[in-house]
Amino acid sequence: MADGARSSHPAVQAELDRLMALGMGGDVLGLERIEELCERLGRPQDRLAPVFHVAGTNGKGSTIAFLRAMLEASGQSVHVFTSPHLVRFNERIRLAGSLIEDEALAPLLAEVIDAAQGMKVSFFEATTAAAFLAFARTPANACLIEVGLGGRLDATNIVQPVMTGIAALGMDHMHFLGDTLAAIAGEKTGIAKPGVPLVTHDYPADADAVIDAKARALGVNRLKRGRDWKIEADGDGLLYRDEKGELALPRPSLPGMHQAANAGLAVAMLRHQQAIEAERFAESIAAANWPARLQQLPEGDLTRLLPDGVPVRIDGAHNRNAAEAVAEALKDGGPLTLVTGILKNRAMEDVLAPFAGQVKRLLTLPITGHDHHDPKDLCVAGMKLFGLDSCGPSDDPRQAFERIGDALRRDGIAPGERVLVVGSLYLAGQVLEQNGTPPA
Repeated sequence: MADGARSSHPAVQAELDRLMALGMGGDVLGLERIEELCERLGRPQDRLAPVFHVAGTNGKGSTIAFLRAMLEASGQSVHVFTSPHLVRFNERIRLAGSLIEDEALAPLLAEVIDAAQGMKVSFFEATTAAAFLAFARTPANACLIEVGLGGRLDATNIVQPVMTGIAALGMDHMHFLGDTLAAIAGEKTGIAKPGVPLVTHDYPADADAVIDAKARALGVNRLKRGRDWKIEADGDGLLYRDEKGELALPRPSLPGMHQAANAGLAVAMLRHQQAIEAERFAESIAAANWPARLQQLPEGDLTRLLPDGVPVRIDGAHNRNAAEAVAEALKDGGPLTLVTGILKNRAMEDVLAPFAGQVKRLLTLPITGHDHHDPKDLCVAGMKLFGLDSCGPSDDPRQAFERIGDALRRDGIAPGERVLVVGSLYLAGQVLEQNGTPPA
């Protein structure tokens, strides 16, 4: 099933099964189908609360998490649409602060699927239409919409936002978006709308030039990091600057300086729009939460298999840029036990190589329900990259954690010893589910 979508609620699962029978289940770009589907549903995209639309290769979900935290701290009610989910399909649609309930989700999906009869809509297009329909019917002050893939031809790009943003860029989905950073930047900038501010990071010159050219052509005010806004470490916190002045911020609870950059992007987006009043939001940066982004795995069925005092981090990093950011965030710690599973359409070396010099122990996993690299092949690649004599291909996360626990008790726990699960958001979701700690 697309994105591993499943539900323990019989009525929701029945609709997910119907959805997969509609036609195209994978990634399909283009706006014609989503426009027709939403037309049949009464154009819910025209009845949304003010929309913040965020694209990017990495960091767009974290940016939305910071936006949500800041807006809610200002007393605003917020809808959120993100993808993929980690454990439950419901995670994609957050209504006025809470994940959509099964009792509301089942009839919503049924309505969308009924409207799509005779069409070949993709899983993501139908999901997007369902989110827009739910958001149009439930009052809120803002809608935070994450682009699924690319931007220009992504199903979410039929909204009329009050603010757009582009997070970090990297080489990913090249078969859809192009094989240069400049081409990818052009696709991401496709979310820009005439007269709507566009907040971005700074990028390599070729990508930057493409974004500038598209912004000029549309009459868009591009607000670029380093020129129009800045964020930097400042003691134990962060210092944000723009034409409106300085803003002292706490360090995000999401670790890594890449998350500080995402927080800065969210602050800039909020500070340069006029649709929503947002005040006294600075302290909320520290409270922002985004699962499977260097998340410390809570106590649960898997963590209890390890000796006390060994932290476990999970991250969905699945491309080189994301893996480099995670490796940088963890570089000053102790020995690292790496647990990984990687989809077949990802290069193993891109995910693994950034951790060279940090890994003491390697365990590899399949990703159930998805086409993935053989764990034995991951072991071969990882042992070569990390200079290891052995590796533990495992059948599932529980077996991997049992083996880690046995090894730590046998070898002893070194200062700073920790475990990292990385390589795929689908893998992160499986770990959260088997640990009994799904996103709330």
